Amino acid sequence: MNIASIAAAALAAAMLAAGGASAQSCPDRNLNYWQAFPAGGESDISARHQQLVLKKRCPAIETVIQYKPGAGGGLMWAQINSMPGDGYNVIGVNLPHIVLQPFEGQVQYKTEDILPVYWFHYTPDAIVVPADSPIKTFADLVKMAKSQPEKLTFAGSGTNSANHAAHEKLNVVAGIRTTYVPFKGTGDLTTAVLGGHVTGAMSYSAFAINNRGKVRAIAVAMDKRHPLLPDTPTFKELGFDWIDGAYRGIGMPKSTTPEARKRMSDLWAALNNEPEMKELAAKSGFELVNVGVDRMDAFMKERIRAYTEVAKRMGLTK
Repeated sequence: MNIASIAAAALAAAMLAAGGASAQSCPDRNLNYWQAFPAGGESDISARHQQLVLKKRCPAIETVIQYKPGAGGGLMWAQINSMPGDGYNVIGVNLPHIVLQPFEGQVQYKTEDILPVYWFHYTPDAIVVPADSPIKTFADLVKMAKSQPEKLTFAGSGTNSANHAAHEKLNVVAGIRTTYVPFKGTGDLTTAVLGGHVTGAMSYSAFAINNRGKVRAIAVAMDKRHPLLPDTPTFKELGFDWIDGAYRGIGMPKSTTPEARKRMSDLWAALNNEPEMKELAAKSGFELVNVGVDRMDAFMKERIRAYTEVAKRMGLTK
């Protein structure tokens, strides 16, 4: 065999191997993707993005999105380990929710019951008011709140959630007293915010971006201004040490094998690396992160430590 033939054979083998690797990265049957919040919120938006990109990557399978909302996500997470650990059930999980909720003792799960396999994006906190609100700036909010203690109401997704924790932080850093109004999810609170039934929302940058023209973000918890919210100052600019938000990821039942968890972690990493996913995330205000099973233990230890401090500030622990 001459050199040209050897090279051609090597190229063919490489192409075959690449095709096999690509096929192996796709599940061999449909996925059930369970959501802990109602349709219409950030978790649902991100799941729809993943469903779209996964279908293009793995056209032979479907990603079936299903919903079990309630208790700020706690209803779904309490049932996670009763689901089949067959490698085809993935469940949306959120931080700091799965750390803060068990501290209160009102949910039927513990943090250690949840087995995250991939954290795929992060959404910065943002204070949002209706577009026609008399509150134009953060200074306006503080002035109004101080003149009417506990009268200003801010909607958020769930109790002992990222929004709830951010609301408590808002009161502390600004020296004000406002009232938190929990909803099942961001999709549910949208009507209340747009209808002026609450003063505003302690939500995320994504909520402000996805409702542009209907709402106004007056502060965002980022290191620098969001390119899609160029007129919104950061808390850092306003003089507060506040860079925080919510992480979204996927978990699987504890009965799922390590090999199956690794396969799903690798698949979600591949999705995050797709140009279309990056474009969709940027348009919706999501900041992509990549924490798979290989980094999970160290990441969770650090987050649990940080959120335990948050829990103390919220009065959930001594």
